[in-house]
Amino acid sequence: MDRIRIRGGQRLNGEIPISGAKNAALPLMIASLLTDDTLTLRNMPRLADVNLLARILGNHGADMTVDGKRHGCNNVQGDTVHLTARTIVDTTAPYEFVSRMRASFWVLGPLLGRCHEARVSLPGGCAIGTRPVDLHISGLAALGADIDLEDGYVIATAPKGLIGARVSFPKVSVGATHNVLMAATLARGETVIENAAREPEVRDLADCLVKMGAKIEGAGTDTISIQGVERLHGATHRVLPDRIETGTYAMAVAMTGGDVELIGAQGDLLDAALDTLRQTGVTVDKTNRGLRVARNGSGIEPVDVSTSPFPGFPTDLQAQFMALMTMAKGRSEITENIFENRFMHVQELARLGANIQLDGDKAIVTGVDTLNGAQVMATDLRASVSLVIAGLAAEGETVINRVYHLDRGFERIERKLGDCGADISRLSE
Repeated sequence: MDRIRIRGGQRLNGEIPISGAKNAALPLMIASLLTDDTLTLRNMPRLADVNLLARILGNHGADMTVDGKRHGCNNVQGDTVHLTARTIVDTTAPYEFVSRMRASFWVLGPLLGRCHEARVSLPGGCAIGTRPVDLHISGLAALGADIDLEDGYVIATAPKGLIGARVSFPKVSVGATHNVLMAATLARGETVIENAAREPEVRDLADCLVKMGAKIEGAGTDTISIQGVERLHGATHRVLPDRIETGTYAMAVAMTGGDVELIGAQGDLLDAALDTLRQTGVTVDKTNRGLRVARNGSGIEPVDVSTSPFPGFPTDLQAQFMALMTMAKGRSEITENIFENRFMHVQELARLGANIQLDGDKAIVTGVDTLNGAQVMATDLRASVSLVIAGLAAEGETVINRVYHLDRGFERIERKLGDCGADISRLSE
């Protein structure tokens, strides 16, 4: 099993290309199930989750091909993939796949919309709380699906097709919004999703669906209207840049000092996180190629944060920001409002010398002058990269185990950081 070794203390200088967003790429791939034509996606990140989802979609009958790279082509550019689900050969998404990646549960809506039936395992994924799928189920039931739970599977049928309806979520859910949005594109009549997720990745999915022939208004707001159509066709769509990767590398620069340009980053996708970062004393400026992040020799100011749905501070940057606060000049409070049990990185940060106390959904972080390298264990995707950020600033050597979590969401992280001066390498056994 691979590990990441970091020898800390190096400032970061240079440029880092930002990949296509994982959280956008996955639902976009799943949208290919809605049509028998080819969906072409550009700027696709090279990630373990993308490869796993390709296998899952292949189980349903979707074929994926990847364009080859010409000699001399800049390999920081994302892949171009072509997905064709000419015929759905199986409407079952088995436990062995869905348990490994929660987002694969989103095939439920497209399979129901196109085939009028689906049998999908209840999901697994990162160990950051129960994350129930009740909102997915109630939303699709509102569209006329008959749904039963049997032996750990959601069995959904709509023999006469889905029917547009008003779906009002009691709380914001990105996944449920994705699922109902895709299903509703092929439902008869109008669907209105109230209290919809406003995340940029939802808007990106809607933009792609519109290119495929869907009739959607309001994506990016809390009310989305969908007028169902009989069929969708193929399209070409470019995946938006990854705002979580952008924020992660910005925090790495803040942690170590230095001056890095994040190529392709879009600041408007994470205004709340960048505003918080500026409060710590970091400079963040827009450039004609992305964002420039810099910190001189001054210390890191402590800042309190509270996670919330977009446009608030993202839960997917909470662990990274906590790593940054471990070396701030004072005390900060980090409140996690989205997922339970998402403080699993605290124990591992403590192994590096961090001073963190937990109080329910709050973490109280008192900055220390020095972190010290140690052996640590990644527990989930975002927690693992928080250990990278801490290791970049720690004295001595940090070795991060279970880096398969990193490979799920960060493309060539050791190369991107190494190109900016970090002493980081992958150890393969």
